[in-house]
Amino acid sequence: MADDPWVIRRATPEDGSFLAGMLMEATNWSPDWEQQSRDRVLSAPATAHYIAGWPRDTDLGVIAEVDGERVGAAWLRFRPAADPGYGFVAPDVPELTIGVAGPWRGRGVGRALLRGLAGQAGSAGIRQLSLSVERKNLAQKLYLSEGYQIVDSSDARSDTMVKDLAPGYQDS
Repeated sequence: MADDPWVIRRATPEDGSFLAGMLMEATNWSPDWEQQSRDRVLSAPATAHYIAGWPRDTDLGVIAEVDGERVGAAWLRFRPAADPGYGFVAPDVPELTIGVAGPWRGRGVGRALLRGLAGQAGSAGIRQLSLSVERKNLAQKLYLSEGYQIVDSSDARSDTMVKDLAPGYQDS
């Protein structure tokens, strides 16, 4: 939207530390949980593999900025079956990670990031995106409204979701 105060741009290698911070936001989304430290998130294999070595050749990402300040990020990474992420569905379906700074949640930044990343992925020939979301996380409604569908509910607390991208998908 033209009146939005943010700009969505491609993530660069220089954004690696910020992406790690947004991984923290994604990990610590619930105020009801004990917040995990940056060191813990970045050293735990189950979460570190979402950002370690950013960017790999096949990584894609977008950053939301307001007046030059980064306020959110979304990125995707392909995971091998031997080292799957929480939202893993197949080695050829990259898993999306998204984080938005607390003050910017619920204001449309997440939707803009999802659309920007989907457009980038479609342009790169990627046909599907996956993610995992806790059922209590209000972001699940956002994902559903953006065309993600639940494909696995076998986990006690979260769902795996997939979005199909039409060939040549572009953000509109």
